Amino acid sequence: MLYAILCYHDEAVVGAWSKEEDAAVMGRLAIVQQRLAGEGRLGPVARLMPTTTATTLRKDGEAPVVIDGPFAETKEQLLGFYVVDSASLEEALEIAQELGRANPGGTYEIRPVLVLHPGKAMK
Repeated sequence: MLYAILCYHDEAVVGAWSKEEDAAVMGRLAIVQQRLAGEGRLGPVARLMPTTTATTLRKDGEAPVVIDGPFAETKEQLLGFYVVDSASLEEALEIAQELGRANPGGTYEIRPVLVLHPGKAMK
């Protein structure tokens, strides 16, 4: 079963990390990623750009409206995600806990993924 592990954190906190702090967190996460990749269980991993770069399409009413910024104002923002292949929710939770130990603070949301169209590999 594929699971998405959605990574939420306060964007202001993460944005305030020094380059060294950010590199240290990314290095700790890379250890987890390398292990999962070696086991053939790691799908796409993405780090999203800040919400200030977001564009939102709202479909309220007849005419869609395009606005700058994220969909909703929240305490924590979606900063990235992992797709992992796990035998069970418990196994996906173990991976999220390992990621959590590598990356201080924030929240991880785990959701099963239903692949509607696998697409093709992108460069």
